[in-house]
Parts: sequence; structure tokens; C-alpha cells
Amino acid sequence: MRGVRRAPWVAAATAVVLGVTATACGGGGDSGGGGGGSGVVSSSWGDPQNPLEPANTNEVQGGKVLDMIFRGLKRYNADTGAAEDMLAEKIDTSDSQNFTITVKDGWKFSNGEDVTSQSFVDAWNYGASLKNNQKNAYFFGYIEGYDKVHPDSGEQSADTLSGLKVVDPKTFTVKLNQKFSTFPDTLGYAAFAPLPRAFFDDHAAWLSKPVGNGPYAIESYTNGSQMSLRAWADYPGSDKAKNGGIDLKVYTDNNTAYTDLIAGNLDLVDDIPAAQLGNVGADLGDRYINTPAGIIQTLAFPFYDPAWSDSKVLKVRQGLSRAIDRKQITETIFHKTRTPATDWTSPVLGEDGGFQDGLCGDSCDYDPAAAKKLVDEGGGLPGGQVKISYNSDTGSHKEWVDAVCNSINNALGNDTACVGNPIGTFADFRNQITDRKMSGPFRAGWQMDYPLIQNFLQPLYYTNASSNDGKWSNKDFDKLVDQANAETDQAKAVGLFQQAEEVVRDNMAAIPLWYQNGSAGYSQQISQVKLNQFSVPVYNEIEVS
Repeated sequence: MRGVRRAPWVAAATAVVLGVTATACGGGGDSGGGGGGSGVVSSSWGDPQNPLEPANTNEVQGGKVLDMIFRGLKRYNADTGAAEDMLAEKIDTSDSQNFTITVKDGWKFSNGEDVTSQSFVDAWNYGASLKNNQKNAYFFGYIEGYDKVHPDSGEQSADTLSGLKVVDPKTFTVKLNQKFSTFPDTLGYAAFAPLPRAFFDDHAAWLSKPVGNGPYAIESYTNGSQMSLRAWADYPGSDKAKNGGIDLKVYTDNNTAYTDLIAGNLDLVDDIPAAQLGNVGADLGDRYINTPAGIIQTLAFPFYDPAWSDSKVLKVRQGLSRAIDRKQITETIFHKTRTPATDWTSPVLGEDGGFQDGLCGDSCDYDPAAAKKLVDEGGGLPGGQVKISYNSDTGSHKEWVDAVCNSINNALGNDTACVGNPIGTFADFRNQITDRKMSGPFRAGWQMDYPLIQNFLQPLYYTNASSNDGKWSNKDFDKLVDQANAETDQAKAVGLFQQAEEVVRDNMAAIPLWYQNGSAGYSQQISQVKLNQFSVPVYNEIEVS
């Protein structure tokens, strides 16, 4: 059901141009529309990968914009991650398979159109349709009729999901193809946003200047330069913008963005480069943010390669995990903006949400002697050497991959046991993964789509799941996930997911490395800056002095 959100914090460099030439940019401007303040915030950004259709955006740069211009049935609390009603007046079910959704009165799109139940049903049908080739189509996979509108092979035999029915302008029903007790909590994800009739009546015009129902409206966008958003004065929600707008300035190097921040030419950088982590505290003081986020970095394995799928190689994977000194790497490379992972989810879930601190046990403890023993018992490294693949165009991946390999080499007493395998671009890296060309472990980052334990497990480890890049498969894991999704008692469902995660642990389906924090720095011109649990700035709360 879930899908391709692999390393979504890596900005893509290509996008369709939206709108007209952007206005001039700078730090802490004072132009702008309605809302709680008139000042405009300038923030670092990267061009989105795709046009900003809600069902076609699955990376963080486009997601930042969608989060400003759309509001859905649910919204995730920035502090707790809890799924709270936004446009949903209520979501009723008696069996966790059939849902009746009531939409609140008074909501409009920024072009004046009413937000109705039809706005949601039309948007979801569009997103699910194979004809529209939307990257987030799989999010509708639990709705009855998905197999007809988005078949695995061949042409679709229906244009609409049979499980969606409009009852009246404020009510619609959803029938799933199986029980899914936490389905309502997924509805804060952008793929489930409503769309105005203008999207369908003149699709090209809408793409050139997207219209949503959130606290901001897009004023202009120049690819490779800047997107300007302005507060929508008539926004009906309680979370109105407390500034006049946001200017998202495109940077291809976050070190340049950081330099502009220090020079006073930029208000906000939401990804502090690794090279600056040693001095950011001195540079910014309490204007530096380092806070937990729902992101985990792992090493995945190509289980489609017999060399890595043999049962005895389990000990090799466990040995490699024990050879990695997570504490030293997170402290020296990342200056504690990462935390050594002890399970396969994220601490932001909390214990009630399924986080199991220490689940990995000894397998995640650095022990060179135990590491070497396990690798030897597993028959040695497949092919005699481990090559860790990663994209070298963005992020600080070379630094940490080299550090991981040094740690493995030291533990195994072999200077060439592990080497990095840089792949030029993120696109090439992803294409090789998709084409099953990985011959050894490869970096695999995951940012949650919504704060549920299910989202950290099913998309990555369920048989043939859309983000199961290593093609790991385990019947016990799949069975537990199916049981958890069908369980109507939330605590019991979480418990079943935790049992499924234990299967991941017992098989070392991937090596957990570290949880990634959100990091940001901001200028003296703005205040009330924070990151939500997805590591994205809560733009509407920022105030400009």
C-alpha cells in the first residue's frame, strides 16, 4: 500500500515551471497579504521533483508547499504527531472497513470554490487512476475497486473507485477491501487533499498556479530561483498565517544557504549542512534547532541476489551491524544531530505508538570481536568485500559511508573489507535500485508519511511492497501486518506491529543506523520557529519582527 518515499529529504533538481517570474527576494521583507502579520519570511528550498499535484508529490521540497496551500480531513499535530480533525467533522465506522466521513461547513478554496465531499472523492479517484500516473496512487490501495482503476498489469477497467460514494455535499462513504483500523489517521497525508473543480476543468492552468484551501496561496514561481507564497486573508481555518508570506529561495548547495543566513540575506535554513554542524551553535546560539524527527537511516540488502539471501548470511548481516560504531559516527560526523538507532521505527512514535527502544539488542551494539566471529560463522563477506552504494550528489553520505566502512574494516581486521560505492546522482541511484542492480548493501532512508508504526514497517518490509527495495519477504511478518491492520483495538494493533518488527529484527532485514533529527537555523528577524515531526518548518507560526 505505501510507497516510494525513499530518502525524501534529498531535493530533486528538476521541475515543471509554475507561474510567472518571481518577485525579488531577501531576508525579512515586509510585503505580503493578509494573516497575523505583514512580514515575509525568506527560506531555503529546492525545486520540487514534479508538478504540485497532491497525489504526485512524494518528496519533501514539494511537500513543504503542499503543507502550506492545502488542508485535509486530518492534520498532524506539530508537537505530538497526533492525527487531529481538520476538515473532518467526524469519521464514523462500526467495522473498520466501511467509513462515513462528514466534511465541516465553511471551508473554501482560495479561488472561492466550496470544499465539498465531491472535492475529496474527485481528488482520490484522480490520484488512484492508472491513467494519471500519480506517484502516490498506492495510498488509495485499500479502497475497494483499486484493482480496477490501477491494475498491476494491463489497462484499467474502471475510472472511479467503487468504494467511494458521495452521499450529499458534506458527506461521503469509503469502503475498504479489508479492515484497516487506523485508516482515518492516514488522512492527513497530502495525497488525500481535496481538489477544486478548476483542477479538472483547466488542468494546465491549475498546474501553472496551483490553487488549494490552506493558509497560503501561490503568488509566483520561477524554476531554479524562487517560489513566493502569500497569506490568504480569507482562510477559514484556525491556523492562520502569522506572517505575510513565505519566499522559498532555491539553493543547490545548503552551504551557500547557510552563508546567506549568517550574512543576513536569508531568514531560515531548514537543513544545516554537516560541514557547519561544528560551529552552528556558536554562530546562531538559541536560533539553532536540533529536534527529533520521524526519519531513520538504514542499510538495505539485495535479497534478490542469492549471495545475500542464503540463510547463513543472516550472521554476516548481524556481524556487519555489530561492526558499526554508531555512537562515534553520530557524534563526530553528525555532531549529535543523529541518534544511534535501537529499532526500525522512530522515537517520535513514543511507546504508545509502538517505538521499542532497545529492540535491536546486542545486534546494534558495537563489538568488533563479536562482529568478526559472526561474519566468519556466516561464511565470510559475499564476494570477499562489501560495497556500500550511495548517491554522491547531495547530502553528507560520503562522509558517513566512509566512516561506516572504516569501522567495519577495523572490526574485521581488513582494510579493504568495506568500501563505498558512490553513484553520481540520486536519480541514477534510485534507477539502479529499481532495476535490482544492487550487488551489496545500499543506503536507505525513510521519512514517515504519517506517524504510525505501520508506516515504518509495511512499506519497507511487506512482500512486494512498493518501497521494499531489497525485496525481502517473510510470511510471518506479512501475516502479523495483516492481523494488525484488521485489529480494531489500537493498542492490540500496535502490539501486533511490534511483533512484526521483531521478525524484522530476527532476520536483520535491514541494518538500522541512526534516527535523523530535524535541524534548522534562523535569523534575528523572525521568531516562533519550530520544526514539526516530519522535520519541516511550521511556516504559518513564524512571526517577523
